Amino acid sequence: MSLVTYPFHEATLDNGLRVVVSPDHNAPIVAVNLWYGVGSRHEQAGRTGFAHLFEHLMFQGSAGVASGEHLGSIQAAGGSCNATTSMDRTNYFETVPVGAAELALWLEADRLATLPEALDQTNLDTQREVVKEEKRQRYDNVPYGHTLRHLLELTFPADHPYGHTTIGSMADLDAATPDDVTAFFTRHYHPGNAVLSLVGDLTVEHALDLANRHFAAIPDHPRSSDPDATPLPQLTDPEHREVTEDVPREAVYLCWRAPHQDDPRFRALELGTDILGSGQSARLARSLVREQDLADSAGISAWGLTGGTSLVFAYAQARDGVSTDDLREALQRDVAALADGPTESEYARATAQLERDWLSELASVDQRADNFGEATTLLGGPGRVNTLLEEYAAITPAEIATAANDWLRPENAATLTYRKQTR
Repeated sequence: MSLVTYPFHEATLDNGLRVVVSPDHNAPIVAVNLWYGVGSRHEQAGRTGFAHLFEHLMFQGSAGVASGEHLGSIQAAGGSCNATTSMDRTNYFETVPVGAAELALWLEADRLATLPEALDQTNLDTQREVVKEEKRQRYDNVPYGHTLRHLLELTFPADHPYGHTTIGSMADLDAATPDDVTAFFTRHYHPGNAVLSLVGDLTVEHALDLANRHFAAIPDHPRSSDPDATPLPQLTDPEHREVTEDVPREAVYLCWRAPHQDDPRFRALELGTDILGSGQSARLARSLVREQDLADSAGISAWGLTGGTSLVFAYAQARDGVSTDDLREALQRDVAALADGPTESEYARATAQLERDWLSELASVDQRADNFGEATTLLGGPGRVNTLLEEYAAITPAEIATAANDWLRPENAATLTYRKQTR
């Protein structure tokens, strides 16, 4: 028996829109969630940052909705809405009382069908400045703010789809015209490149009727081909980069290439990184922070990507007086030791925590709708929501050890070192 068995019904409209409905009558709310198969890896050279820019432009208005009215209408109905962008996708979502479900669907359909009518120079300029301010606040003016950019540059070739951050280049955004962004919208925002998930207090029949009523008349467009997803080989001559900035602690980062997100070997690496870095009882915190007194903090993360190659990175922030060379060697040694396999208690703790986290996510209708969107867009189908936990539970300690030995070797790790600026 599956560990989770959420009901779902999948349908595809004539225009290519995939619709997933999962009734849940425990509360009179509905989660409306749209995943589009466009992220920063789908951007063209000289036009980076467009996927994230549209996360903002989609709230700037459309033919039937004034700027700011989407958010205001949802909030006035007692709901909430937002959007996020990653390298592989962009998603838009509302959680509303059941009586406002049709409003949310109408708003989503209107901007999918008519957003170019509001894509004028004024709206582009406004949201371009919003993105610039976000970059200043999240990247430029915070300690370690450019870590992700460095890690991507160390892991991927400059012309690789994953070789730049989702925030993109401000020079590229400055050069963008309304025609440029309209072309990007037309290329990627159409029914055949979208998944609509409806989870909550709706019957399948009612949900599909609403989806057809608001989306069926929107024409599809030919979908542009996805970027090359050929897996990259492991780093054999990794770069060792040093940057000097005004940071509170000197720090060391290690990064490796890894299999794509849905590869069983990557799932083994995810469990392995949980054993190494999840919580204060994990290996890295115990060894580097408490036992060896080398670091103020330490951790590791497996960042799953669908375009052939993922990223794993480990970090440690040095205690005062600790050499970054010594810290790097200790971090490499502790990560490499996972190739000997987890202990019985480590394995039990990691699998139990994963199960708790997954079940906790699925307990809320909004997160469940998001998981259905991800499974349908990136993982082959909505049924994966009910089977992924079993797939993780089947991973053995030996498979974790093998994955660590194959993918987390010190000689395959690029290195980023932050040194404190001398005042």
